[in-house]
Amino acid sequence: MRYQRGIYGSLGSALLLAFILAGGLFYMTHMPGKPHSGALPPLSSGEAQLADGLRQHIAVLAGDIGERNIWRDDTLDATADYIEKTLQASGYVVSSQYFTVQGKAVRNLEAVLDGTSRAEESVVIGAHYDTVSGSPGANDNGSGVAALLEIARLLSNRTLARSVRLVAFVNEEAPFFYSWEMGSHRYARRARKRGDKITAMLSLETIGYYADAKGSQRFPNPVYGWLYPDTGNFISFVGNIRSRKLVRQCLRSFRSHTAFPAEGVAAPGNMTGIHWSDHWSFWQEGYPALMVTDTAPFRYPHYHASTDTPDKIDYDRLARVVAGLARLTADLAQPGP
Repeated sequence: MRYQRGIYGSLGSALLLAFILAGGLFYMTHMPGKPHSGALPPLSSGEAQLADGLRQHIAVLAGDIGERNIWRDDTLDATADYIEKTLQASGYVVSSQYFTVQGKAVRNLEAVLDGTSRAEESVVIGAHYDTVSGSPGANDNGSGVAALLEIARLLSNRTLARSVRLVAFVNEEAPFFYSWEMGSHRYARRARKRGDKITAMLSLETIGYYADAKGSQRFPNPVYGWLYPDTGNFISFVGNIRSRKLVRQCLRSFRSHTAFPAEGVAAPGNMTGIHWSDHWSFWQEGYPALMVTDTAPFRYPHYHASTDTPDKIDYDRLARVVAGLARLTADLAQPGP
Protein backbone atom coordinates (compact mmCIF):
# COMPACT_ATOMS: atom_id res chain seq x y z
CA MET A 1 0.00 0.00 0.00
CA ARG A 2 2.83 2.38 0.85
CA TYR A 3 4.41 1.66 -2.56
CA GLN A 4 1.11 2.29 -4.35
CA ARG A 5 0.57 5.53 -2.45
CA GLY A 6 4.04 6.61 -3.59
CA ILE A 7 3.21 5.91 -7.21
CA TYR A 8 -0.11 7.71 -7.03
CA GLY A 9 1.45 10.59 -5.16
CA SER A 10 4.13 11.04 -7.84
CA LEU A 11 1.50 10.79 -10.58
CA GLY A 12 -0.64 13.38 -8.83
CA SER A 13 2.30 15.74 -8.48
CA ALA A 14 3.14 15.34 -12.16
CA LEU A 15 -0.46 16.01 -13.15
CA LEU A 16 -0.59 19.08 -10.91
CA LEU A 17 2.64 20.39 -12.42
CA ALA A 18 1.32 19.78 -15.94
CA PHE A 19 -1.90 21.59 -15.04
CA ILE A 20 0.03 24.57 -13.67
CA LEU A 21 2.26 24.74 -16.75
CA ALA A 22 -0.73 24.49 -19.11
CA GLY A 23 -2.51 27.21 -17.16
CA GLY A 24 0.55 29.43 -17.35
CA LEU A 25 0.86 28.97 -21.09
CA PHE A 26 -2.83 29.72 -21.54
CA TYR A 27 -2.48 32.90 -19.47
CA MET A 28 0.49 34.07 -21.54
CA THR A 29 -0.83 33.22 -25.00
CA HIS A 30 -4.63 33.41 -24.95
CA MET A 31 -5.62 36.59 -26.76
CA PRO A 32 -8.97 38.15 -27.71
CA GLY A 33 -10.28 37.97 -31.25
CA LYS A 34 -9.13 35.71 -34.03
CA PRO A 35 -6.13 36.25 -36.31
CA HIS A 36 -6.95 36.95 -39.93
CA SER A 37 -6.65 33.95 -42.21
CA GLY A 38 -6.92 33.49 -45.95
CA ALA A 39 -6.14 35.87 -48.78
CA LEU A 40 -5.49 39.52 -48.02
CA PRO A 41 -7.88 42.04 -49.58
CA PRO A 42 -6.56 44.43 -52.24
CA LEU A 43 -4.77 47.51 -50.94
CA SER A 44 -6.99 50.54 -50.56
CA SER A 45 -5.90 53.75 -52.25
CA GLY A 46 -4.79 55.06 -48.86
CA GLU A 47 -2.75 51.93 -48.19
CA ALA A 48 -1.14 52.17 -51.64
CA GLN A 49 -0.13 55.76 -50.85
CA LEU A 50 1.14 54.57 -47.50
CA ALA A 51 3.26 51.86 -49.14
CA ASP A 52 4.85 54.50 -51.37
CA GLY A 53 5.64 56.69 -48.39
CA LEU A 54 7.20 53.81 -46.48
CA ARG A 55 9.29 52.88 -49.52
CA GLN A 56 10.57 56.46 -49.83
CA HIS A 57 11.53 56.69 -46.14
CA ILE A 58 13.39 53.39 -46.16
CA ALA A 59 15.15 54.29 -49.41
CA VAL A 60 16.53 57.39 -47.69
CA LEU A 61 17.34 55.72 -44.38
CA ALA A 62 18.92 52.49 -45.64
CA GLY A 63 19.89 53.57 -49.15
CA ASP A 64 20.96 57.22 -49.22
CA ILE A 65 22.13 57.35 -45.58
CA GLY A 66 22.94 53.73 -44.71
CA GLU A 67 24.68 52.61 -41.52
CA ARG A 68 23.91 55.05 -38.70
CA ASN A 69 25.44 55.02 -35.22
CA ILE A 70 27.84 57.10 -33.14
CA TRP A 71 30.82 55.66 -35.03
CA ARG A 72 29.24 57.16 -38.16
CA ASP A 73 28.13 60.41 -36.58
CA ASP A 74 27.59 62.08 -39.96
CA THR A 75 24.92 59.55 -40.90
CA LEU A 76 23.41 59.51 -37.40
CA ASP A 77 23.01 63.29 -37.60
CA ALA A 78 21.62 63.04 -41.14
CA THR A 79 19.04 60.54 -39.93
CA ALA A 80 17.96 62.76 -37.03
CA ASP A 81 17.66 65.71 -39.43
CA TYR A 82 15.54 63.64 -41.84
CA ILE A 83 13.20 62.50 -39.06
CA GLU A 84 12.86 66.06 -37.76
CA LYS A 85 12.08 67.57 -41.18
CA THR A 86 9.60 64.81 -42.03
CA LEU A 87 7.70 65.27 -38.78
CA GLN A 88 7.69 69.03 -39.27
CA ALA A 89 6.28 68.53 -42.77
CA SER A 90 3.36 66.69 -41.16
CA GLY A 91 2.69 69.74 -39.01
CA TYR A 92 4.43 68.82 -35.76
CA VAL A 93 6.72 70.81 -33.53
CA VAL A 94 9.74 68.59 -32.85
CA SER A 95 11.74 68.71 -29.65
CA SER A 96 15.09 67.03 -28.98
CA GLN A 97 16.44 65.39 -25.85
CA TYR A 98 20.22 65.74 -26.10
CA PHE A 99 22.77 63.82 -24.09
CA THR A 100 26.43 62.86 -24.52
CA VAL A 101 27.75 59.37 -25.19
CA GLN A 102 31.48 58.71 -25.61
CA GLY A 103 32.05 62.40 -26.22
CA LYS A 104 29.38 62.59 -28.93
CA ALA A 105 26.19 64.63 -28.57
CA VAL A 106 23.21 62.48 -29.56
CA ARG A 107 19.47 63.03 -29.33
CA ASN A 108 16.03 61.53 -29.11
CA LEU A 109 13.39 63.34 -31.16
CA GLU A 110 9.78 63.79 -30.06
CA ALA A 111 6.64 65.09 -31.73
CA VAL A 112 3.43 65.41 -29.71
CA LEU A 113 -0.17 65.31 -30.84
CA ASP A 114 -1.82 67.07 -27.92
CA GLY A 115 -4.84 65.41 -26.40
CA THR A 116 -8.06 67.07 -25.31
CA SER A 117 -10.06 65.87 -22.29
CA ARG A 118 -7.25 63.61 -20.99
CA ALA A 119 -4.21 65.42 -22.36
CA GLU A 120 -2.15 64.70 -19.24
CA GLU A 121 -2.22 61.01 -20.18
CA SER A 122 -0.16 59.88 -23.13
CA VAL A 123 0.43 57.01 -25.53
CA VAL A 124 4.06 56.69 -26.65
CA ILE A 125 4.87 55.25 -30.07
CA GLY A 126 8.62 54.80 -30.47
CA ALA A 127 11.25 53.41 -32.81
CA HIS A 128 15.04 53.46 -32.66
CA TYR A 129 16.86 55.02 -35.60
CA ASP A 130 20.40 53.69 -35.09
CA THR A 131 21.80 50.51 -36.67
CA VAL A 132 24.48 47.99 -35.81
CA SER A 133 27.88 48.50 -37.40
CA GLY A 134 28.08 47.26 -40.96
CA SER A 135 24.34 47.20 -41.65
CA PRO A 136 22.24 49.73 -43.59
CA GLY A 137 19.30 48.67 -41.40
CA ALA A 138 16.38 48.65 -43.82
CA ASN A 139 14.32 46.40 -41.59
CA ASP A 140 16.22 46.97 -38.34
CA ASN A 141 15.06 49.55 -37.87
CA GLY A 142 14.31 51.55 -40.98
CA SER A 143 10.92 49.84 -41.11
CA GLY A 144 10.09 50.97 -37.56
CA VAL A 145 11.19 54.56 -38.20
CA ALA A 146 9.28 54.71 -41.49
CA ALA A 147 6.20 53.40 -39.67
CA LEU A 148 6.62 56.04 -36.97
CA LEU A 149 6.77 58.82 -39.57
CA GLU A 150 3.71 57.55 -41.42
CA ILE A 151 1.68 57.02 -38.25
CA ALA A 152 2.51 60.63 -37.39
CA ARG A 153 1.21 61.74 -40.78
CA LEU A 154 -1.95 59.66 -40.53
CA LEU A 155 -2.81 61.00 -37.07
CA SER A 156 -1.78 64.61 -37.63
CA ASN A 157 -5.33 65.91 -38.05
CA ARG A 158 -7.00 63.66 -35.48
CA THR A 159 -8.60 64.93 -32.28
CA LEU A 160 -7.97 62.42 -29.50
CA ALA A 161 -8.57 62.47 -25.75
CA ARG A 162 -5.06 61.38 -24.76
CA SER A 163 -1.86 62.87 -26.10
CA VAL A 164 0.19 60.81 -28.54
CA ARG A 165 3.97 61.10 -28.25
CA LEU A 166 5.90 59.98 -31.32
CA VAL A 167 9.51 59.37 -30.40
CA ALA A 168 12.61 58.38 -32.39
CA PHE A 169 15.19 56.89 -30.04
CA VAL A 170 18.95 56.84 -30.46
CA ASN A 171 21.36 54.12 -29.25
CA GLU A 172 19.15 51.04 -29.00
CA GLU A 173 21.75 48.72 -30.51
CA ALA A 174 24.73 47.17 -28.71
CA PRO A 175 26.85 48.14 -26.86
CA PHE A 176 24.28 50.55 -25.46
CA PHE A 177 21.41 48.13 -24.95
CA TYR A 178 20.38 47.78 -21.26
CA SER A 179 22.54 50.76 -20.34
CA TRP A 180 22.06 54.37 -19.28
CA GLU A 181 23.42 55.38 -22.71
CA MET A 182 20.34 53.91 -24.41
CA GLY A 183 18.11 56.70 -25.74
CA SER A 184 14.85 55.13 -24.64
CA HIS A 185 16.23 54.57 -21.13
CA ARG A 186 17.02 58.28 -20.87
CA TYR A 187 13.55 59.16 -22.15
CA ALA A 188 11.67 56.78 -19.84
CA ARG A 189 13.67 57.84 -16.77
CA ARG A 190 12.96 61.50 -17.50
CA ALA A 191 9.27 60.72 -17.98
CA ARG A 192 9.10 58.99 -14.60
CA LYS A 193 10.90 61.85 -12.84
CA ARG A 194 8.46 64.35 -14.37
CA GLY A 195 5.51 62.21 -13.33
CA ASP A 196 4.35 61.63 -16.91
CA LYS A 197 1.23 59.46 -17.09
CA ILE A 198 2.15 57.07 -19.89
CA THR A 199 -0.75 54.65 -20.31
CA ALA A 200 0.85 52.63 -23.12
CA MET A 201 4.15 52.41 -24.98
CA LEU A 202 4.59 50.60 -28.30
CA SER A 203 8.10 49.94 -29.63
CA LEU A 204 8.11 49.48 -33.42
CA GLU A 205 10.97 47.07 -34.00
CA THR A 206 11.86 45.35 -37.30
CA ILE A 207 8.38 45.08 -38.84
CA GLY A 208 8.90 44.85 -42.61
CA TYR A 209 9.66 41.22 -43.54
CA TYR A 210 7.05 38.53 -44.26
CA ALA A 211 7.27 35.05 -45.74
CA ASP A 212 4.66 32.53 -46.89
CA ALA A 213 6.70 29.32 -46.86
CA LYS A 214 6.02 26.78 -44.14
CA GLY A 215 8.95 26.63 -41.76
CA SER A 216 9.86 30.27 -42.40
CA GLN A 217 9.01 31.14 -38.78
CA ARG A 218 11.12 29.98 -35.85
CA PHE A 219 10.82 30.62 -32.12
CA PRO A 220 13.25 31.00 -29.22
CA ASN A 221 11.44 28.27 -27.30
CA PRO A 222 10.11 25.06 -28.92
CA VAL A 223 6.93 25.34 -26.86
CA TYR A 224 5.95 28.43 -28.85
CA GLY A 225 6.27 26.35 -32.01
CA TRP A 226 3.31 24.30 -30.81
CA LEU A 227 1.18 27.37 -30.22
CA TYR A 228 1.97 29.76 -33.06
CA PRO A 229 2.16 29.47 -36.88
CA ASP A 230 5.34 28.19 -38.53
CA THR A 231 4.73 30.53 -41.47
CA GLY A 232 6.21 33.99 -41.05
CA ASN A 233 3.34 36.02 -42.47
CA PHE A 234 2.10 37.68 -39.24
CA ILE A 235 2.91 40.65 -37.04
CA SER A 236 3.56 40.09 -33.32
CA PHE A 237 2.67 42.03 -30.17
CA VAL A 238 5.11 41.03 -27.42
CA GLY A 239 5.01 42.12 -23.79
CA ASN A 240 5.87 41.03 -20.27
CA ILE A 241 3.39 39.70 -17.73
CA ARG A 242 2.80 43.13 -16.21
CA SER A 243 1.89 44.46 -19.67
CA ARG A 244 -0.54 41.60 -20.42
CA LYS A 245 -3.58 43.91 -20.29
CA LEU A 246 -1.97 46.18 -22.89
CA VAL A 247 -1.01 43.25 -25.15
CA ARG A 248 -4.60 41.98 -25.08
CA GLN A 249 -5.97 45.46 -25.65
CA CYS A 250 -3.75 45.92 -28.70
CA LEU A 251 -4.60 42.51 -30.18
CA ARG A 252 -8.31 43.12 -29.69
CA SER A 253 -8.10 46.47 -31.44
CA PHE A 254 -5.81 45.39 -34.29
CA ARG A 255 -7.73 42.20 -35.06
CA SER A 256 -11.06 44.04 -35.00
CA HIS A 257 -10.25 46.41 -37.84
CA THR A 258 -7.20 45.13 -39.75
CA ALA A 259 -7.33 42.21 -42.19
CA PHE A 260 -3.82 41.01 -41.44
CA PRO A 261 -2.56 38.10 -39.31
CA ALA A 262 -1.52 39.17 -35.82
CA GLU A 263 -0.34 37.17 -32.81
CA GLY A 264 0.43 38.13 -29.24
CA VAL A 265 2.19 36.92 -26.12
CA ALA A 266 2.65 38.25 -22.59
CA ALA A 267 5.52 36.26 -21.11
CA PRO A 268 8.12 36.71 -18.37
CA GLY A 269 10.25 39.65 -19.39
CA ASN A 270 13.54 37.78 -19.04
CA MET A 271 12.63 35.15 -21.64
CA THR A 272 14.66 35.18 -24.86
CA GLY A 273 13.35 37.73 -27.35
CA ILE A 274 10.68 39.21 -25.10
CA HIS A 275 12.75 42.22 -23.98
CA TRP A 276 14.75 42.94 -27.14
CA SER A 277 13.87 46.55 -27.81
CA ASP A 278 13.08 49.96 -26.35
CA HIS A 279 9.98 48.77 -24.49
CA TRP A 280 12.43 47.28 -21.95
CA SER A 281 13.37 50.81 -20.85
CA PHE A 282 9.76 51.60 -20.02
CA TRP A 283 9.38 48.40 -18.01
CA GLN A 284 12.25 49.62 -15.83
CA GLU A 285 10.17 52.66 -14.92
CA GLY A 286 6.95 50.72 -14.32
CA TYR A 287 5.12 51.70 -17.50
CA PRO A 288 3.04 49.22 -19.55
CA ALA A 289 4.90 48.62 -22.81
CA LEU A 290 5.20 46.13 -25.64
CA MET A 291 7.13 45.47 -28.84
CA VAL A 292 5.54 45.24 -32.28
CA THR A 293 7.78 43.06 -34.45
CA ASP A 294 8.03 40.60 -37.31
CA THR A 295 10.16 38.58 -34.81
CA ALA A 296 13.48 39.73 -36.36
CA PRO A 297 16.14 36.94 -36.21
CA PHE A 298 13.51 34.25 -35.77
CA ARG A 299 12.30 35.00 -39.31
CA TYR A 300 14.51 37.51 -41.06
CA PRO A 301 17.63 35.98 -42.66
CA HIS A 302 19.32 39.39 -43.09
CA TYR A 303 19.10 40.44 -39.45
CA HIS A 304 22.07 42.65 -38.43
CA ALA A 305 23.73 41.96 -41.79
CA SER A 306 25.08 44.08 -44.62
CA THR A 307 22.28 42.58 -46.73
CA ASP A 308 19.52 44.27 -44.69
CA THR A 309 18.71 46.49 -47.68
CA PRO A 310 15.52 48.20 -48.91
CA ASP A 311 14.75 45.50 -51.48
CA LYS A 312 14.11 42.98 -48.68
CA ILE A 313 11.06 44.83 -47.36
CA ASP A 314 7.51 43.80 -48.25
CA TYR A 315 6.03 47.28 -48.63
CA ASP A 316 2.45 46.22 -49.33
CA ARG A 317 2.24 44.12 -46.18
CA LEU A 318 4.13 46.72 -44.17
CA ALA A 319 1.54 49.29 -45.30
CA ARG A 320 -1.31 47.09 -44.04
CA VAL A 321 0.42 46.75 -40.68
CA VAL A 322 1.14 50.46 -40.35
CA ALA A 323 -2.43 51.41 -41.26
CA GLY A 324 -3.60 49.02 -38.54
CA LEU A 325 -1.13 50.46 -36.04
CA ALA A 326 -2.37 53.98 -36.74
CA ARG A 327 -5.94 52.87 -36.00
CA LEU A 328 -4.72 51.02 -32.92
CA THR A 329 -2.90 54.12 -31.66
CA ALA A 330 -6.08 56.14 -32.07
CA ASP A 331 -8.00 53.51 -30.10
CA LEU A 332 -5.45 53.66 -27.27
CA ALA A 333 -5.64 57.45 -27.21
CA GLN A 334 -9.45 57.55 -27.35
CA PRO A 335 -10.53 55.31 -24.47
CA GLY A 336 -14.15 54.49 -23.85
CA PRO A 337 -16.14 56.00 -21.00
